[in-house]
Amino acid sequence: MELDNDFLYGPMTKTELALLYLPERNQITARRMLNTWILRHKELYSELVKSGYSARHILLTPVQVRLIIRYLGEP
Repeated sequence: MELDNDFLYGPMTKTELALLYLPERNQITARRMLNTWILRHKELYSELVKSGYSARHILLTPVQVRLIIRYLGEP
């Protein structure tokens, strides 16, 4: 499935992005797994923090979405 780059790189919730990576999982599990991947990837986490990211935030900015996709690959 090809995704529209404008959608993919726009603002979205962590849950929305997590479900793109893990569509077979439920919302809670997908979000937890995405959070785990982010925390384990030191470079990604560092870049996200520089962008104003906090693990408590629900909404990801377009910059944060781009960073996650750059480090984890396209969903």
